[in-house]
Amino acid sequence: MKYIEAMKDGFLLINRHWPLVLIQVGMMFISIIGFFIIVGIPLAIAFIIFGIDLTELTHLKDIFRILSGPSDLLSKYIGLILIVLASFILYFLMVTMLGIYVFGGSIGVIGRAIRDKTRKFTSRAFLEEGKRLFLRMLGFTSVIGVILIVVFFILGIFGGGVASLISYAQSMDSTIALFLVTFFSLIIVMMAFTLILGIISVTLYGFASLYFKGTGAFKSISEAVKFLVRYPNGFWLYTVLFIGYLVASFFLGLISYPFTLVPIIGAFFSFPFMSYLFQTYLGLVIIAIIFSYYYAKEFGEEPVQPVAESPQAAAPEQEEQIPPDSPPSE
Repeated sequence: MKYIEAMKDGFLLINRHWPLVLIQVGMMFISIIGFFIIVGIPLAIAFIIFGIDLTELTHLKDIFRILSGPSDLLSKYIGLILIVLASFILYFLMVTMLGIYVFGGSIGVIGRAIRDKTRKFTSRAFLEEGKRLFLRMLGFTSVIGVILIVVFFILGIFGGGVASLISYAQSMDSTIALFLVTFFSLIIVMMAFTLILGIISVTLYGFASLYFKGTGAFKSISEAVKFLVRYPNGFWLYTVLFIGYLVASFFLGLISYPFTLVPIIGAFFSFPFMSYLFQTYLGLVIIAIIFSYYYAKEFGEEPVQPVAESPQAAAPEQEEQIPPDSPPSE
């Protein structure tokens, strides 16, 4: 499958299943409302008990007054502090579980549509896929999260070593220090950019393996790496899509900025909701393109139907197989 064909399939698929975009936007609003309910209310109660005037939060003296005696604060309000921390943890878990469920339902609907292009979006199919893929999605995203933490930790250690080397070079020669700063800065940026692209591409192709092959977390990552080794163009496809996503988001910001000068409709077009809606649409399109490309490469293109022979051409063959004067079998 060529890049253009995969992109065309991705756009057409999401256009046919446009409710997926609205579901993602709805999840954003639920997350915002949940933050005010689960986190905002306990914080408001904490501010009242601590004696902070919510209308004068710009005055730092109230905050410094609270932080002046942290030991007394912890001993006096330890219960309330634990409640506030628990509300943050509860909110994080709620948003994470909801996000995994919604994302699982989205890739399930996309996968179904790739297998059968005649399928239409139904809320029942979305809920079924979200429930069916939830545990495997949870395990897969957890493993990817650990991998990202390890990668950033290694990059942090490498960056610290480079900073120490540059600091040592600055004490010797400014020319060498300038060269080392430029050289190692480029290396760190290129390494970080390549690793991030690689991990995200493995994640997306891993999602495809998780759905189409029914693999688990580690097996999906292994299948994704093997796929990218066999088909390196899959990595370049995602690189092109990632750059296109950044460019489209940048131009969206440029286009929406002049609307801020318009009195009424300007607030609507410049509102972050429009940007989030557009970016959500592009994100789902990228997933659909990656899934289409993966399915075409792993399971083959649509089989070519053999050309049917005409009855005139088939008749001599039948006559040769059954001679007219052959005696009847006993």
